[in-house]
Amino acid sequence: MHPVPALMLVLSLILSTLLISFSYNWMLTWMFLEINTIAVIPLMARTQSPRAVEATTKYFITQCVAAAMYLFASTTNIMLTGNWNIFEASEPLPVTIAVLGLALKLGLAPVHSWVPEVLQGIDLSAGLILSTLQKLAPLVVFFSLPNINPSLLLTLGLLSILVGGWGGLNQTQLRKILAYSSIAHMGWFVTILVLSPAVALQVLGIYLLMTTSVFLLFKLKLVHTIHALGTSWSKAPILALISPLLLLSLAGLPPLSGFAPKMMVLEKLSQHNLPLPAILMAMSALLSLYFYLRVAYAMGLTTYPAPISALAPWRPSLNNPLTIPLSVTAISAIMLLPLIPTMLVYFAR
Repeated sequence: MHPVPALMLVLSLILSTLLISFSYNWMLTWMFLEINTIAVIPLMARTQSPRAVEATTKYFITQCVAAAMYLFASTTNIMLTGNWNIFEASEPLPVTIAVLGLALKLGLAPVHSWVPEVLQGIDLSAGLILSTLQKLAPLVVFFSLPNINPSLLLTLGLLSILVGGWGGLNQTQLRKILAYSSIAHMGWFVTILVLSPAVALQVLGIYLLMTTSVFLLFKLKLVHTIHALGTSWSKAPILALISPLLLLSLAGLPPLSGFAPKMMVLEKLSQHNLPLPAILMAMSALLSLYFYLRVAYAMGLTTYPAPISALAPWRPSLNNPLTIPLSVTAISAIMLLPLIPTMLVYFAR
């Protein structure tokens, strides 16, 4: 795709997300969600391969169903209350339907089955946009909806964490592993959304940093399967050293940055007298830890059965434009934990 239309589509994504942040009308938020969806579809199908077209079609059909649910929720709310203001939605029925529609847009369990198939069919650049930037608009609507049933979000979050950990155990494709990782991390986010929006915002920010760094890392390495990670040491030794740290940060191990969101979520659940969900979430996180360790092992402790000189043509260029954003996001995804107390104080104001 030519850089100019690609830039216009990305700017449309950003602009629609910003407009949703300042919108309070049911119909306007639906329109901006549609603009957000339409802008990302050409980016997904830009490779014009059959698998990309199939994944884009699946994504389009899924998003149409989610948009129809949200539109039905908005019309139901107007019929019951006569009010177009999304911040004053008082009826539980339209709010619940809107939450389910947004859950389908985000790929939360049990409506998650489209996420691995779509991410597997598109390239890593489009997958990065789909896993980070495209999720912001539905999440902003989540923040705007009032009177959300906490039990509904807690159920969606627990199912997403369990499915995200369980589904990634037997995967060898890196894009499917990242898809299940995204499902699990969205579960951590929605679980704490109603109980503490400030903590949910920090969880989202750290997730965006970690996911961006991992996608950029795999794109720079030009790998798509776990078996291809054995070439990492000979192609880029420094990246092979950083990669296990990024994956363990995604898993939530201390003292890396990914430990902070899980720690804050479990602490808030304990403060609200919800020890059983906290225990279930902590145990489900061990499932995700297994396949993160599997990828880290394949990347850091295995070598490709070929001489290093044979792999020289495939070594990444030092002038690759991905190196600078990868450096910034990787450092943040690994070393952000000491700044978490300062962030908590800032957001608690």
